[in-house]
Amino acid sequence: MKFLVDVNLSPRLVQILNQYGVNAVHWSEIGSLKAPDEEIFLLARKRNFVVITHDLDFGAILAATQADAPSVIQIRTLNVSRK
Repeated sequence: MKFLVDVNLSPRLVQILNQYGVNAVHWSEIGSLKAPDEEIFLLARKRNFVVITHDLDFGAILAATQADAPSVIQIRTLNVSRK
């Protein structure tokens, strides 16, 4: 399983996940920081990533398109510092 961490979460999350043997990459490593969610969604689906995000938009895209992929994990927290 591969995880794609959205730009609204810290790249440190990738470091932590990788430290525990989880295959993860931050969007900033593979795409533009200005990319729309739809672009991230399509790449995640194409490359079989599970998206980890703080954003509610990915769930909305899944519902609106009736897509069955990618899977999305939403992390809801007050502190989403990207540092």
